Amino acid sequence: GNYVAKYIFEQAKKVNADLIVVMSDLDKMAISEFIAGPVVQQIVNHSKIKKGLMAICYISLKEHNKRSGAKFIKTMQELPEVIELYIISGAFDFMLKVVTENMDNYYDFHVNKLGQVENIGQVQSTFVMGVIKQTQPLIS
Repeated sequence: GNYVAKYIFEQAKKVNADLIVVMSDLDKMAISEFIAGPVVQQIVNHSKIKKGLMAICYISLKEHNKRSGAKFIKTMQELPEVIELYIISGAFDFMLKVVTENMDNYYDFHVNKLGQVENIGQVQSTFVMGVIKQTQPLIS
């Protein structure tokens, strides 16, 4: 099962580490292929760790070139509130899954972090009212 992820989660709790930062680091490790797949969804109920507000943000960039896209991706990977990042097609370029404690914290994230990122043309946020199904194998 997901014993490794649970162990890491328990150790983070013991040292009072910010769980969102730990989860973000775990997902960065997954991106670097140290861990097979995203870890966050497998071990955390966000509402139980006071990160109960989840938003899906659709983002379009002003410029579409390799350098601008890479810079945007690097910036998003550094934001602990962003727990998932997808490149998508259609009216928007990226989709982010963002978790914060509440609407005030999301507003702060939106204005003071996301709003300060260069090259963002448009942001559309949708707030998750409930999770019906969420499955991803931890180890593939």
